[in-house]
Amino acid sequence: MKFYVTRHGQTAWNRENLVCGITDLPLDETGREQARQTAQKLKDTHLDRVIVSPLLRARQTAELICQGRALPLSIDARVREQNYGIYEGVSRFDQGFLSHKRSFATRYPGGESHMSTAVRVYSFLEDTARNCPGESVLVVCHGGICRIIESYFHDMTNEEFFQFNMGNCEVREYQLELPQGEGGETW
Repeated sequence: MKFYVTRHGQTAWNRENLVCGITDLPLDETGREQARQTAQKLKDTHLDRVIVSPLLRARQTAELICQGRALPLSIDARVREQNYGIYEGVSRFDQGFLSHKRSFATRYPGGESHMSTAVRVYSFLEDTARNCPGESVLVVCHGGICRIIESYFHDMTNEEFFQFNMGNCEVREYQLELPQGEGGETW
């Protein structure tokens, strides 16, 4: 199946380089324009459905992308951004945040670890492959989720994972198939 992923449009916190995990912020005017431009880029792309994070910035992006198209849009909490706990609203360059960002198995204080977030995102990917075979799906989510999705499809060193960044409303295309074990079970 064709699997397209885009990150939501810009918010005030993106513009100010602040950590924005589960804090529910709207798009700013630049973000709305980015979403409209993405809609234009995808206008000739066949899509069967759109799956979106429950957070406002992703929902607003999806709504703008889908405007004028009769596409089923569903919300899936598994593609909600990672919870960065005490670092929500803090500078992206804060040393405590950057230190935790490199510790994949350690939870951000009051939040989630990269590994626990990856478990829910990988589950989402495999369920989508199982439930939407042969379809063309667009997922509208967040930077941290895009990083985890990229790691599902492409091996990455820890440093590559740490450095990976997907721009606001950037679109990537993947081929999503259900992984099979020897007995047909998924892993």
